[in-house]
Order: sequence, then C-alpha cells, then structure tokens
Amino acid sequence: MRRRHRRNSSTIAILSGKGGVGKSNIAVNLSVCLAEQGLRVALTDLDMGLANADVLMNLHPRYTLAHLVGGARALEEICLRGPGGICFLPGASGVHALYNLSEFERQHLITQLHKLAASADIAVFDLGAGLSRNVLSFAHVAERVWVVTTPEPTAVTDAYATVKALHKERYRGSISLVVNMSDSRAQAEATYRRIAAVAQKFLNFPIANAGYLLHDSSVELAVQARCPFVIRCPGSNASACIAAMASEVARSCALPQPRSGLLHRVAGLFV
Repeated sequence: MRRRHRRNSSTIAILSGKGGVGKSNIAVNLSVCLAEQGLRVALTDLDMGLANADVLMNLHPRYTLAHLVGGARALEEICLRGPGGICFLPGASGVHALYNLSEFERQHLITQLHKLAASADIAVFDLGAGLSRNVLSFAHVAERVWVVTTPEPTAVTDAYATVKALHKERYRGSISLVVNMSDSRAQAEATYRRIAAVAQKFLNFPIANAGYLLHDSSVELAVQARCPFVIRCPGSNASACIAAMASEVARSCALPQPRSGLLHRVAGLFV
C-alpha cells in the first residue's frame, strides 16, 4: 500500500554530456523503482524537442510540455499516470519552439516544475544532453544533479565538461556520477574515480558516486518492448543496480531536510 504520510520532497535532475548513454532509461526506471518503494514520484521529460521517455513506458500523451509552455493546457491536464503509479509530465519531440524558449517561457516552466516537485516525495527531471541554456537552467531547479556517463573516453570527457559547466554556473546542489553500460563494478568505480579526481584537482569540487549499471541485454529487450526493465525483467542485473540506487535515494529522502522558497509554499497536486 502506498504510504501517505508527508515527507520532505527531493528533486533530482538527470543529464549527460552526450547522447546515447542511457540517461532517459535511468530516469524512467529509477522513477518506477522509487514508486514501487512507496514514494510519490513525479517524472518530467525535459529533453526539450527530443523527448522519448513516453516511448520507454508505452504511453501516448495527448498533451505535452509544448501545450504547457504555450498556455494551452494547465499542469494538471498534461500529467499522466505512468508505470508504478508515477506522475509523468511528458515532453515533446520535434517541436522546434522548445529548443529556443524565451526567458519568460523558461521561467514560467520552472515555476511549474516547482509546483510539480512540491506535490511529490521525489521529482525526477530527465534533462537533455549537452550544455544548452535550457539544460543548465533546469538543473538549477534540482537539489541534486546526476551526470550519466559510460566508460567510453568521449563520454567521460563530456561528463567532466558537464560538471565543469555546472560549477561555472554556480550550481549549489550536489553533483553525482552514474556510470552506465559498465562491464564490471571495478570498471564503473575506476571511471568514477577518474572523473572525480580531475574535478577535485582542477575545480576543487567534490563529485559523489550515485551508482552504476552493468551491461545487460534485458535493457535493450525492454526498450524494444516499450516497458521499463525493472518491470519486464525484475531479476536482471540492471534492475538490481537501479534498485540499489533507488534504495539510497529513498533512504536519504527520509532524512529531515530544510525546505524553503516555492517548494515549501506551494500546495501539492496529490493532496
């Protein structure tokens, strides 16, 4: 049964320096896994113009972020119920206007993200790849940022560039690294240590280790089936890795955390 007592909300932005590293798959499966632990989870696809989280969950949204930004629909009209009972705010694919939001549109959307986050125990933002103004602005909404990489050298380089950009933008939350598609735990830890050491040396900036996902054929099969792998293949290595990450997030969200600003004031959508 879903636990209904109030927790402090927490926000996680998941992003990457380059595409193709499995960022959206991690965001979706983490959200579903957290919901299965009894948390109220809100997932927003903020990969502006290239959204695909709905495909991974076999959802067919009637309205998207494009309708919210354009003022055609309210937040409550756009949100869908996804796997595990998550609240899903779908993005839009192929909508050029979302690439080039005005500052007014961006701030309006940020206000809506605060509202959505206030309604949940955990709000997960699936951001785009790269270092666009949209990505950096939406990252600032979150209390935590997870940078997803793989052990591949170009992905490692781009992950460090992302950390560097966030540091330059004076991001004040915590930054963690997730190593995806790793051959082993040792390889994942070596990849994390490499990036963390460089960030500490040149930026004097600590990076936490959020976890890793092993190479697993069940992930590709789940994508083809348009079903989160934690649901389709709950006994897989990938599901075990995500479960470990979700347990740590759930544990940390049960701790008392200061609440301030709009997140503290706005009433929840689920109340």
